[in-house]
Amino acid sequence: MKVAFFTDTFLPQINGVTKTLARLIAYLDQKGIEHLVLAPDHEEEDYFKYNVERFLSFKFFLYPECRISIPNFFRMNKKLKDFNPDLIHIVTEFNMGLAGLQYGRTNNIPILSSYHTNFNQYLDYYNLGFLDQWLWEYMRWFHNSCHKNLCPSNETRKMLSNKGIMNLGIWSRGIDCQVFQPDFRSRLFRKSLGVDDKIVLLYVGRVSFEKDLDILFQSLKNLNVNYYSKISLLITGDGPMLQQYKSQAPDNVIFTGYKQGEELAQIYASADIFMFPSTTETFGNVIMESMASGVPIVSVAAGGIKDNLIDGYNGLMCSPRNVKEFTEAAAKLIENEELRLQMGQEARRYAMSKSWKNVFDTLIGDYEDVIYHHKNKPGLSA
Repeated sequence: MKVAFFTDTFLPQINGVTKTLARLIAYLDQKGIEHLVLAPDHEEEDYFKYNVERFLSFKFFLYPECRISIPNFFRMNKKLKDFNPDLIHIVTEFNMGLAGLQYGRTNNIPILSSYHTNFNQYLDYYNLGFLDQWLWEYMRWFHNSCHKNLCPSNETRKMLSNKGIMNLGIWSRGIDCQVFQPDFRSRLFRKSLGVDDKIVLLYVGRVSFEKDLDILFQSLKNLNVNYYSKISLLITGDGPMLQQYKSQAPDNVIFTGYKQGEELAQIYASADIFMFPSTTETFGNVIMESMASGVPIVSVAAGGIKDNLIDGYNGLMCSPRNVKEFTEAAAKLIENEELRLQMGQEARRYAMSKSWKNVFDTLIGDYEDVIYHHKNKPGLSA
């Protein structure tokens, strides 16, 4: 089997999509499955260990982690002809995705697409809600042109089905419980930040409009009325709103910047409560990373988060954009150390049941299914 990936975001960009794709490629290497990635160029150092063909690009204003590519179709077609893929996997719906769609349809190659980002929800944050209907019309056309469409959660699948997108399946996400684990908790690290005697609240992710960080900071303001000397909030990540939040944050907020690898694992494990207010997640990788680190969650009943956060078991769930509920849930865990520890243990136990191997084994089954149906039932979708 040979798989060609078309994506508008790839390493060295770091986000949930690129992390998942990098893990998948490592899995394909282990299985001896050949692959080619067609992706945008990037101003940072390239990742030469991957079989990747790069194309001129510029940042997409709604989502800087995605880039708008300008493919060189002569070079692309030559590379694909030499590679001769059995399947095209489209990772994003923009220019590279359109190129993959066109190539697959022109050359009679089966196409599988994966849905990762609720771009429609971003529109309201950027005062572009009037584009919602047009965006969904485009998404319907794009995904219904593919033989199969995979999404990361049951909630996302239900939403896409309601919007008229067909041939849906689930490609969930896993977690590496060796990379993220409670053993990485570091008193020395906590001391270095001056929070060793504090209950540490943590947010990891983009610092941007669509992550609903206004809810987090309003809740912190409420919590500080009673717990100011008892708590600290760590913000780990980067994004367009970083400087604004830095200028407005109370002095029990610490901005660590963007972290990855061992540093990120240490930050997770050294926290006490993970706070995640975002309502735009199709899955929520950071939720699983926190659970694997043995840290209980305070988050919202929205999107893919609902697939893994079990209210009262591995965390506490709140209504979307509800400051009162978000504040009360955090206060409950701040007040009750025994409950915090119990939920952290259950979170770790839950994460250990979600291995990447099982996730990717299922995906390969989807690949084989799409290829089989395309060969044996021409004209029919998989």
